Amino acid sequence: MSDHIPDELDPSGRDLRAYTDELRPDHRVVRNARGEWVLLRHADVVEAASDAERFSNAVSQHLQVPNGLDGDAHRAARATLDRYFTDEALAPFEPVFRGIARDLFASLPRGGTVEAVHDVGAMFAVRAQSAWLGWPADHEPHLLAWMADNHAATRSGDRSRTAVVASDFDAIIRSITDPRRTDLDAAPDDLTTQLMRDTVEGRPFTDEEIVSILRNWTGGDLGSIALCVGVLFAFLADNPDVQRRLRAGVGNAELDAAIDEVLRIDDPFLSNRRKTTCPVHVAGVDIPEGAHVKLHWTSANRDAAVFSDPDAFDPAANAEHNLVYGIGPHVCPGRPLATLELRVAVQEALAATEWIDWAPGEQAEREVAPVGGYARVPVVLT
Repeated sequence: MSDHIPDELDPSGRDLRAYTDELRPDHRVVRNARGEWVLLRHADVVEAASDAERFSNAVSQHLQVPNGLDGDAHRAARATLDRYFTDEALAPFEPVFRGIARDLFASLPRGGTVEAVHDVGAMFAVRAQSAWLGWPADHEPHLLAWMADNHAATRSGDRSRTAVVASDFDAIIRSITDPRRTDLDAAPDDLTTQLMRDTVEGRPFTDEEIVSILRNWTGGDLGSIALCVGVLFAFLADNPDVQRRLRAGVGNAELDAAIDEVLRIDDPFLSNRRKTTCPVHVAGVDIPEGAHVKLHWTSANRDAAVFSDPDAFDPAANAEHNLVYGIGPHVCPGRPLATLELRVAVQEALAATEWIDWAPGEQAEREVAPVGGYARVPVVLT
C-alpha cells in the first residue's frame, strides 16, 4: 500500500463502484476535489461510523432530523422516531405495499422493454411511500417530477441547483402539512398526522423539524428505493441460478438476506459525511479538527480484506460485515421499511413473471458520481 494520499481526485463522470475498486488496494484514504477525506476500507469506515464523539453528523447547514443530530438530541429523536419502524408499526402496510406492487406489475408490458429503475423502482417507491405516509395519490406526478429534478441536480454537482430542488421538496411537504396544522384534531388519522401530534422529550416537534423528518423519510428514500430496484433486477438478469433459487420459493429471512447481499455487491447508498470534532488519526493518517470526512459504504462493502471475493454472492458468510444500511449510532433508521418494500417488490416481481432477462439489443447504463447503481436497466418480463 502506498503512503501517498491521492489529493484533489475528481470522480465526475465515473462509476464510483469501479473507481473505488481501483483505488482501494493501494489507498486507505484519498482526498477529493472538495477537500473531503474519503475512507475506502471497511475497518476505517466502521471505526469512524462507530465513533460519534470524534466524527460528528452535524455537517449540513440545514436542519436534518434525526441524522444530522449528535449526542442527546440524536438519541431523543431516535427514541421517538424509531417507533414508526417497528415490525408492529409496519405490519399493516405489508398488504398495502403488496397491492401496489401487484397493480404495478400487472400494468407493465410482457415481452417488451421495461426500464427497471424508473418504470418499476420509481413508481413503486412513490406509491408505497405515499401510502405509508397517508399522502394523497394526486401528489404522485409532483413527486415523480421532483425525483427527476433531484436526480439531475445531484448528478450536476451544482450545490445551488440542489438547494433549489431541496426547497421545492420542502414546499411539497408543506402543501400537505400546512392544511393539517390549521385543525390538527380533524386531520386525517394517518402517519403524517401522527408525527405532527408526536413529541420529543415531552414537547411537540416544531414545524421545521416535521418538514426535516418528512424530507428525510421521503426525499432520500424515493431515489434510493428506485436505485435498489434497478440493482436487484440487473442482478437477477445476470445471475439465473440465483433467480431460479428465489423463484423456487424461499422464506422472508432468506430473501431479505439475498437482497442485502446483492446490495452489498453493488451498493447504491454510496457514502455519508462526517465532520471531525478534534484532530483524529484514522486510516493511517492524521486528519485535522473540522475536516469533512466521507464514509464510503460502497467501497467498504467491497473490501477484499473482509470479503475475499467482493463479487461472490454469499449472503450467509457476508451478512455480519454488510454495511449497506450503515453501522454505529447513526445506522439507518429506515432499514425495516426499506427491507419490507424491497422484499415485497421482489416477491411480486417473481410472482408476476416467469423470467426476468435483459432486453435484447439494449445496454444497461451505470450511474456516475455522485450517484450509485444504475441509471438504466432495460429488462424483459416474460
